[in-house]
Amino acid sequence: MRDVLPEIMRWWRSGLEFGLATVVSTFSSAPRPPGASMAVHGEEVVGSVSGGCVEGAVFELAGAAEAPLLQRYGVSDDDAFSVGLTCGGIIDILIEPVSAATFPELGDIYASVQAHEPVAVATVVGGPGVMGARRVIWPDRTSGGLGLERLDQAVDDDARGMLAQGLTGIRRYGGQGERRLDDLSVFVQSFAPPPRMLVFGAIDFAAAVARVGKFLGYHVTVCDARPVFATSKRFPDADEVVVKWPHDYLATQKVDERTVICVLTHDPKFDVPLLELALRAGAGYVGAMGSRRTHEDRLERLRECGLTEAELAGLRSPIGLDLGARTPEETAVSIAAELIQLRWGGSGRPLTETRGRIHGWVDDRHETF
Repeated sequence: MRDVLPEIMRWWRSGLEFGLATVVSTFSSAPRPPGASMAVHGEEVVGSVSGGCVEGAVFELAGAAEAPLLQRYGVSDDDAFSVGLTCGGIIDILIEPVSAATFPELGDIYASVQAHEPVAVATVVGGPGVMGARRVIWPDRTSGGLGLERLDQAVDDDARGMLAQGLTGIRRYGGQGERRLDDLSVFVQSFAPPPRMLVFGAIDFAAAVARVGKFLGYHVTVCDARPVFATSKRFPDADEVVVKWPHDYLATQKVDERTVICVLTHDPKFDVPLLELALRAGAGYVGAMGSRRTHEDRLERLRECGLTEAELAGLRSPIGLDLGARTPEETAVSIAAELIQLRWGGSGRPLTETRGRIHGWVDDRHETF
C-alpha cells in the first residue's frame, strides 16, 4: 500500500469511498509481493497487484466492493486463466471498500510513513474472525481491534516483531487468538522506515550509486570529508550529504541488518578506518570499490588493525556483480544487482539457464534490507 498512499490520501481526505485491493499472500511464481496494492475510484486506478495479469478482474471487484472479501487467483482457476494469470503462480487478494469512516486511522498511518515512523496494519483475512477487522500497531501504541482482546495481544506482539525485521505477511491463530492453531488468518503489513544506504566517497560513481539506491527505496546518505566535493548539487538524488571524515560519521550512526554500506573512497586513509568499523557494525551489506590489487592491500591493512578472517569474509570487494560494467551508471547497476541477489538469494545466472520459480519472495513472506 505504500506506493499508492499519496494518491489514496487525496481521495480519503476528500471524503470519497474507494476500493482497495492488496496482495496478502503469494505462492510459486506470483508477479507481485505481499503488500502490493491497487486502488480504484470510479475510472481512476493507481497501483498494481499483478503486473497486469489480473488487473481487469480486480478493477471490477474493487470498484463494486461493499464489504471486505478475499479473492484467490491461481493457475488452476479457470477464471484466473481467463483474465491472464498464466505465470503459474497463485495470489490471494484482499478487496475492501475504504473511506474516512471505514478506515479512520489511514491519516495517522500516512503521517507515520512520511515521518519514517514504524507502523503495521493487521487485518483479518480468513477464518472464524470478523473479515476485514483492522488493528494498527505502532511500537508504543495501537488503534482499532480485531474482535478479541486475546487476538489483539498476540497480533500486537507478532506485528512489532515483524516491524523490527521489515516483514509483511500472513500470521495464523486460533479462533480465540491461540498461537498453536491456524484457523484464523491475519495479514500484517509492515511500514518500516526505508533501509539506509551509506555511500562513502563523493566521486562520480557515488552519484550513480545514490541514484540507483534511491530508485530501490533506500534512504541514501553520501559522506565525504572534502566539502568542495560533498555538495547537494553534485548529489541531487541523495537524501542527505554529509561533510565529515567517513569513519567519524559512521561511528555516530545506527546500523542494522538492513543497512547497506558502499565504500567508494579509493584512499587507504579513508577506507581502512571506515571498513574497520563497518565490518564490525552488523550491516547487512558492506562493499568496497577497487581493483583486486587494491583489495589485497586493503585486506592486509585490515588484518593489521586486528580484523579476523571471519570479519573480513563479510566484505564484498571488488564491489558488485561481474556484468562487465565500465561507466559509473553501469557500475551502479552491478552494485544494485548484487544487493538484489543477496536480498532474495538469487543465483546471478541468466534466467534462461535456471529452472523453478522466477520471483524471489517466498510464499507470504516479504522482507528487504
